[in-house]
Amino acid sequence: MAETATLRTDAGDEQVDWSELEARVRRGEISPQSLVRFAALTGDRFVPACELDVYRLFDARRAHFTRAFAIKRFPYFTSALIVLNVAVYLLTARGLELDVDDMVRAGAKVGPLVVDLGQLWRLFTANFLHRDAVHLGLNMFVLFNAGGVLENTYRLFEYVFVLVFAGVATMAASLVWNDAITVGASGMVFGCLGGIVAFGLKYRAALSSRYRSILGDAAIPTVLGFLLIGLRSPGVDNWAHGGGLVAGMLAGAFLTPALLTAPSRAWWKAALRLVPSAALVLVLVAGPWAWDSAPFPGLVRVRDDVYGVELSVPRGWVRGADPLGALAYYNGLSGVGRASVAAESVDMPEGADVAAVARRFVDETLHPRKLGDDVLDVHAEPPEVAKLADRDCLKVRARIDMLGGATRLVAYFLPRGMSVVQLVLTWSDEVPEYGPLLERLVGRLQLNEPRVLRQARAQALLFPNAPVHLALLGGALFDVGELAPAVEALAAAVRGDPSNVRYRAALARAALAGGELERGCAA
Repeated sequence: MAETATLRTDAGDEQVDWSELEARVRRGEISPQSLVRFAALTGDRFVPACELDVYRLFDARRAHFTRAFAIKRFPYFTSALIVLNVAVYLLTARGLELDVDDMVRAGAKVGPLVVDLGQLWRLFTANFLHRDAVHLGLNMFVLFNAGGVLENTYRLFEYVFVLVFAGVATMAASLVWNDAITVGASGMVFGCLGGIVAFGLKYRAALSSRYRSILGDAAIPTVLGFLLIGLRSPGVDNWAHGGGLVAGMLAGAFLTPALLTAPSRAWWKAALRLVPSAALVLVLVAGPWAWDSAPFPGLVRVRDDVYGVELSVPRGWVRGADPLGALAYYNGLSGVGRASVAAESVDMPEGADVAAVARRFVDETLHPRKLGDDVLDVHAEPPEVAKLADRDCLKVRARIDMLGGATRLVAYFLPRGMSVVQLVLTWSDEVPEYGPLLERLVGRLQLNEPRVLRQARAQALLFPNAPVHLALLGGALFDVGELAPAVEALAAAVRGDPSNVRYRAALARAALAGGELERGCAA
């Protein structure tokens, strides 16, 4: 028969066997000063439980945690965070609703602005914005309850880290897997829920039966229920919810409850706990400066095969129709924050007249009625001389006043043989950072062989002595401004068919344009 111990309680003496005594000590149900008698060790005397070896085998602080842990303190910090969210909502939501342009202005997670311009701070500020009162109310209700649990569980700065880490992870996950503009504190909410799940699993054995039921048994079904609601609701960024949940669980797995940590009165030790959160926010704030000195974000090459114009645009930009050019790409935004690049080649059979193309662009293309119904006025500056792709060109700047705000425009006009390459950049006046980025991309312009020239080369290779194909090759070379090769190809065509007046006229024109006066006059 197992030996038993006598445990003195308020209700009287209680007989427990040794294994039960160990289990109750492990669960923290016996305080260090509880009186215990165990005949084999204490004889007839009652001694404090802390004097028994069985008590020393287990962490006394853990036992204290089991007895003392409770969610009773009012969550003042969480309440202040809720007040901040409400204040931000009232300041940003016009008519109690936040439209897309207002989201962009206020600091929502906007993929192109984060990736192209390095506005990483949006991964933090987006957590304090809400679409409408219902969105705000649901998030704040859950935040008060879930955040209140963590505020009662961890030290303040550790709780702050859970919120910051979860909020940033929320928007980072949304940035990677969701192109939509995202706002809301639901990431911090799911971070708190993830922290509760991690805490309940990690300290399940040390929790009292009451809190083991609330924070352990009920936490996981609650989280799954919220995830299911999100999956069944339209317009919900579930990738963001998942990112916040995982971040909260990761943070909770490494944090220690306040009752299990040694108290410290040194202010600098408390300040050190704020360093991870401050460092993370500092990295986000420094994003734009880091982007300015870093190489370009991921770029892709796009080209117009007909005209042989090749551009570099940020990865993720989409092609769309644009009255400013046949080859047009934009960053996916429709209002505030929109940026685009458009290019095309203007054929001029009588010779490239850059000034004429620039004037026509300002007078006709930039006419308000031509640009759209939401355009109020256009203010264009006189053309100025510039350099592009190592060639002299003209540059036109303009401001387009629209109903939703102003758009900045810069257009380049580059001569190329018998055509003028037109390159137009636009960006929202409220996001001026796009201007320098697009100007840098202009320097990557490449002028390749157009389709007509490639086809003419192929035909000339297949039929090397055919005057007609040599003449076509010479004409294509002349059109793109390659005068010396054009003269040689046309001269070969004339030698093959000396009586053809058209070949002679084309040779004369190419030779005179290339400065070969004698050869031109002879032709």
